[in-house]
Amino acid sequence: MSPPSPSAQPVARHGWAQAAATALTGLLSMIVVAALGLWAAGAADLPDLAFPRVVAATVVTAVGGSVALTGTAGDLARTHAGITVMPLSVTLVGALVVAAGFLRPLRHRAVAGARELAGWAARIAAVWLVLLVVLALAARQTFAVDLGEGLLGDIGDFLNASPRVGFAAQVPSTAVLGLVWLAGVLVLALLVARGAPLPPRLLRFQTSVRPAAYAMVVLLLTYVAVGVVVALVTAVTRGHPAQSLAVILLGMPNLAWPALTIGMGATWNGRVDGPFGLPMPHLLDEVLRTPDVSALNLRTLAEHDGRVWWLVVADAVLLPAAAFLMACRSPVRVRVWRHALHMALALTLTVLMICLVGRISAHYGLSLFGLGDLGGGLSGELLLRPQLWGALGLAVLWGLATGFLGALPARRVRRTGEADDGAHGRGEGSGAEPGGVEGR
Repeated sequence: MSPPSPSAQPVARHGWAQAAATALTGLLSMIVVAALGLWAAGAADLPDLAFPRVVAATVVTAVGGSVALTGTAGDLARTHAGITVMPLSVTLVGALVVAAGFLRPLRHRAVAGARELAGWAARIAAVWLVLLVVLALAARQTFAVDLGEGLLGDIGDFLNASPRVGFAAQVPSTAVLGLVWLAGVLVLALLVARGAPLPPRLLRFQTSVRPAAYAMVVLLLTYVAVGVVVALVTAVTRGHPAQSLAVILLGMPNLAWPALTIGMGATWNGRVDGPFGLPMPHLLDEVLRTPDVSALNLRTLAEHDGRVWWLVVADAVLLPAAAFLMACRSPVRVRVWRHALHMALALTLTVLMICLVGRISAHYGLSLFGLGDLGGGLSGELLLRPQLWGALGLAVLWGLATGFLGALPARRVRRTGEADDGAHGRGEGSGAEPGGVEGR
């Protein structure tokens, strides 16, 4: 009887049972966070036992899926609605849990074959796809809109124009975008984790890509952690604990990550109108609740609260700290100017991601006889979008400057040649051990 091949044991350790556990725990963690956040926001009081379906729709949007809003209002009236938003707190929790489950069977190894990694990821993706389809099929509901007892209600009754609004997840696009989201999470997990194995052909890239990716993930998580602390302090000192909890569990990265770009000098455009909005700090509501689209930047925010200049201080401290961390995890032989380039590229890609996932667009309206919105307090709009190219240009400048500043002290705190020797051994791709550059 011949002995098993060296690759048989690792493959057996992450089969279908482990794939199902990884996908299921990731999805369940997102469902729990979404349910708690929506409960804190008051969604548990929705009629027709709609709460579980709203939770399902929230999770669908958290993985990039599409939820269409629908509306009917009789023969002489119409409704129009649309929503584009990712509850990034739910997204972040799911990404962390799925990444941990994906990396767990691969720990303590330096190298893994491309076929092995692809097979392991494919098993998780297959289970993930089934779960997403089931969730998307459950994410649909219709509500009747009460027009009240005034003139508008009388007109609606007379014309049989009582509006109904609802939502329904679009299964095909949810399946495709959910798989894209999963692929991004798994690739990022391999890029960030020190102990994650890579195919031999990709080992030479780990000393330049992994430190930058790790630093950016730590930076984003730090901003979320700071945002959570600020929200908790605000809840204790100013009340509204339920609203603060809803912000933390549903949209803390939606606030913290754009704050990172605003502290760098970037501008976002937005508007809030009507009763349909997301839980947000009072300062943002003041700036955005205007007749026209408003600019959201340091200047406009400072006109209402001068404490927003602390965002600049936070960036000036945390960005060089991230660059320092990146440099400490890089080989000694990497020059300072190259650290600056790595930081600029990594920060630019991070800001691009923030600008893409941080967009919010939601609107609802009712019209009779096609004569515009007659819903009065029932119509609303919520809009938030970045000025993309300005944000990316600022990211390049901040990345170059902070990358240079962070690399200088890193050269003094590391042992000379320690990372250099380890990186050389791993870069040759021959028998690299987990305790090399990335294992320090």
